[in-house]
Amino acid sequence: MPPIAAVAEVVEVAPGVFRVADTCHVYVVRAAEPAPDGARTAVAIDFGSGAALDHLEDMGVDRITDVLMTHHHRDQGQGLPRAVAAGIRVHVPPVERDLFDRVDEMWRTRRVVNDYNLREDRFSLLEPVPVADVVPEYRTRVYGGVPVRVVPTPGHTTGSVTYVVERDGRRLGFTGDLVYAPGKVWSLAATQWSYTENEGPAMTVLSCYLLMDERLDLLLPSHGRPMDDPQHALGLLATRMRGYVDSRRPQPWDLRLRLAEPFQRITDHFLLNLSSNACSYVLVSRDGAALLMDYGYDMTTGLPSGGDRASRRPWLASLPALRRDHGVTTVEAVLPTHYHDDHVAGMNLLREVEGTEVWAPANVAPVLTDPLRHDLPCQWYDPIPVDRVLPLGESFRWHEYEITVHELPGHTLYAAAFEVEVDGVRVLVTGDQQDGMGIPGNRREILNYQYRNLFRITDYRDSAALYRRVAPGVMVSGHWEPRWVDDAYLGMLEQEGEELVQMHHDLLPLDELDLGSDTRMARIAPYVSAVPAGQPARFTVTVRNPTREDRKATLRAVLPLGWRAHPDEAVVALPPSGHAEVDLEVVPTGPGAVRRRLAVDVSIGDLRLGQHAEALVDVVAD
Repeated sequence: MPPIAAVAEVVEVAPGVFRVADTCHVYVVRAAEPAPDGARTAVAIDFGSGAALDHLEDMGVDRITDVLMTHHHRDQGQGLPRAVAAGIRVHVPPVERDLFDRVDEMWRTRRVVNDYNLREDRFSLLEPVPVADVVPEYRTRVYGGVPVRVVPTPGHTTGSVTYVVERDGRRLGFTGDLVYAPGKVWSLAATQWSYTENEGPAMTVLSCYLLMDERLDLLLPSHGRPMDDPQHALGLLATRMRGYVDSRRPQPWDLRLRLAEPFQRITDHFLLNLSSNACSYVLVSRDGAALLMDYGYDMTTGLPSGGDRASRRPWLASLPALRRDHGVTTVEAVLPTHYHDDHVAGMNLLREVEGTEVWAPANVAPVLTDPLRHDLPCQWYDPIPVDRVLPLGESFRWHEYEITVHELPGHTLYAAAFEVEVDGVRVLVTGDQQDGMGIPGNRREILNYQYRNLFRITDYRDSAALYRRVAPGVMVSGHWEPRWVDDAYLGMLEQEGEELVQMHHDLLPLDELDLGSDTRMARIAPYVSAVPAGQPARFTVTVRNPTREDRKATLRAVLPLGWRAHPDEAVVALPPSGHAEVDLEVVPTGPGAVRRRLAVDVSIGDLRLGQHAEALVDVVAD
C-alpha cells in the first residue's frame, strides 16, 4: 500500500473531519452549524507546516478559528507562525506552554555539554509563537463551534494530550503521537525522558489504559492510519510496551494493577496513594467526602530529566479508583504538609477540575501564593491560591474529624504536621521530616534536612519533643512506609535530635558566632521579580545578628550600572541574636533583560560579609 500522502492531500476520515497530509497529519474538524455571521468555521488539531490553509475550500471551510496542539514537537507545529498571521488562536497543553511562547528561553538555557537529559525538547519550534490559552485537561470546551474534550495522555512527551470529539454518535480520539498503529508507536526514542529510566514507556502504558476507558470509536493519530478498533489498538500497545518496560527493569512492573488499585488502607477511612510521588493520603468521611493530604505527581512512573516546566506532569489518574473502590463522591479539600513540588504539583489541577479547595498551614500558605519571593528549592512553577489558612497549633473540624496543625520545621522551615484520630488510631502526617524506617538498636533514622530549605540546628530536637507530646499510633511520611510507633522509636528520635545539635556545634563556630546552619546573615525578597524599566520596585532586606550583643548593620546597595536605589546605604540597629528589616526602593534602567542581579553589601559590627545577599530581576522593556 502506498504512503497516505501519495493517496490524497485531503481525506474526509469522518463526516466533517478532514485529514491533511503534512509534516504530520493535521485534522480539520468543521463545526456542525455555521457561525453567527454565516461562515463555515473549523478547528485544526495540530498544524504541521500550515498546508491546511491551502485547502479550506476543499473541506468546505471558510476559516479555521483555533489550532489545538497535541504536543510541542516541531513536525506538529512548525507552521504556527502562519496560523498566527492568519488570526488563528493557538491552544497548547498546559505542561508544555513554555515550549511554545517561551521556547527561546529553552534554546538559550538548554544544556548541551555533558548532557544527560534525553527528552526531545530540542525538537521544539525554532522561535516562539503567541499562545491564546492552554487547553483544559479533563474538561470540554467549545472551539470554533466544536466541543472538544481534553484527556491527558503522556508518553510520547510529558505533556501530550488527546482530544475527543463526538461526531454523528461516534467518539473520535485525536491521539497525537501516543499510538501509530495497533501495538506500535511512531517513536521509542521520544519516550526516553531520562538517561536510564522508563518514565515515558510506562506513562504510555497508563495512557493507553486510561484512554481505553473513554470508549472511543476511532483513533486518529498524527502519524499512521485511522484505527477503527481503539480497544484493540490501545490494548495491544499497552501489552507490548509493558514488555518493553519490564525488559529494562530488574523486576516486572504491574502497571495495570498500579492504575486499578492505587490506594492502600492504613485504616478503614485513611488511605495511602501508592502511585504518587510524594505519598498522598486520603481521609474519607462517612458521607463520602474526601480530604487529601499532599497531592503532587499522581500515578508517577518517575521524574524525567530536567527541571523545566515541560518536564513535570501533574494529572488526576488515581481519582477514578478513589470513587469506584472507596465510595468517594467529592474531593473537598487538600492540605499540604509543605510547599515542595512533589507534594503540591497537582493542587491547581484539583481545584480546576474537582473544585477542591486548598487549605494550607499559616507558615506554608505565603510560599504557595508567592513562590518566588524567597530563594527556596523545589518550588512549583505557578502560584497556588490558598482558600483557607490554618493557624499553627490549633485544631479545626472537617466532617466528623478534628485535625490539629503542628508546626514542623526541619526538612524545611515552612512545614507542618497534621494530627487526626481515624478509626480509633491517632495518625500524624509528617511530610518529609524523616524516613520512618529506623529500627532502635539496629538501623538509624535518616533525618531529611537540607540547608537551603532553611533547616535550623535544633529543629529535630523540637520535632522529637512534639512526637512525644502527640504520642501517635502511626506516623506517615512523604516517601516511605507508614511507621507504627512505640516508645523505643520515639526515644531513638530524641537521641538523634540531640546528636544532630551536638554534631553542628562540633563542626561550626557557634560559640563564637551563631551563623546558623546555612551561614546566611541577610536575604532579599522578592528573590525573583519582573520590573518595568524606569519604574520603582520595592525590596525588603532582612539582616540577622549572629552575636549575643547589640550591633549595628550597614547595608549598601550593589546595582547594575545606571540603576538607582533609595536608600543606597542604610544603618540599622540589631538586638542580640535578633534581626531587622530594611525597605529598599530600586529603579532599573536600560533595555529589557533577563535576571539582572542586585545585591546588598553587608557589615554587622566589625564582621565584614561583603556582597552577601542577591536578588534576580527581569527588566521589562517599555
